[in-house]
Amino acid sequence: MSPVTLLIIALGVSADAFAVAVGKGLGMPRLHLRTAASIAIAFGLAQALMPLLGWLLGTQLEQFITEVDHWVAFGLLALVGGRMLREALRSEDLPGEGTGATKVAMLVTPRELLVLSLATSIDALAVGVSLAFLDVNILAAVIVIGAVTCVLSFAGVALGQRAGARVRGPAEIAAGLVLIGVGVKILLEGLGML
Repeated sequence: MSPVTLLIIALGVSADAFAVAVGKGLGMPRLHLRTAASIAIAFGLAQALMPLLGWLLGTQLEQFITEVDHWVAFGLLALVGGRMLREALRSEDLPGEGTGATKVAMLVTPRELLVLSLATSIDALAVGVSLAFLDVNILAAVIVIGAVTCVLSFAGVALGQRAGARVRGPAEIAAGLVLIGVGVKILLEGLGML
């Protein structure tokens, strides 16, 4: 997998974390750096761990589905991307609500941070399964996905604090389309069309 494709996947899977980070920033009258850093680190770690777990699961299944691995990767990425699109288009971007109707608050408790980290990284588990069927250095993928999520989450809190809810929906739509596009590319390569 090329570094550009890996970066695109990292941007795509970090969209939920970015959206929640924007939501958390909405409730801040001023940027609270400690909270923004806590959110960024927790989201980055969760987004790095889940693809690794998915990859480990996928490598165990690889021998059974080698003939259709490109279809599996396409299906998982299209499913994740489609869900992101559906949620973004269905969302009304109400102030005071983030992805999954999480309440916006200036500070985040450790429990809330754990729940949000896991909730925003479930999609990365499915992406990790699809990575098991591709030629990818999983360590590099985990580092890139975690770092990109960390940076985007911090930026999301800051952006949410400054810009408000109008950024959340378009970011989720773009991320969903990107993941579907990467899935289509993998499918076409697997079918020998690219």
